[in-house]
Amino acid sequence: MSGKTGLLHVVYFWLREDGTQADAEAIATGCKTHLVKIPTVLRLEAGFPANTGRDVVDNSYGVCLLVEFKDIAGHDIYQDHPDHLAFIAECHSHWSKVVVYDTLV
Repeated sequence: MSGKTGLLHVVYFWLREDGTQADAEAIATGCKTHLVKIPTVLRLEAGFPANTGRDVVDNSYGVCLLVEFKDIAGHDIYQDHPDHLAFIAECHSHWSKVVVYDTLV
């Protein structure tokens, strides 16, 4: 697929069984505090399920993270960046499951 010019990194975090809204807030804050500092990040958004109530919508996650990169190389730098590793170290106790979707756009 030629003509692809960017990469969207979408991460869904499920809270632990006893997780609270405070845990979700801690993950979102961690994203906005640590990950936004990584130089290859073009855009970063962190939010919560909209609970739109349609049958095709999965609202079971606690936090969604969207990160936009110029290319795969920028994404690869992000993965090993100290601020990404610091986010994981600080926030991993708040989640039980993580699912990632990387998409060329």
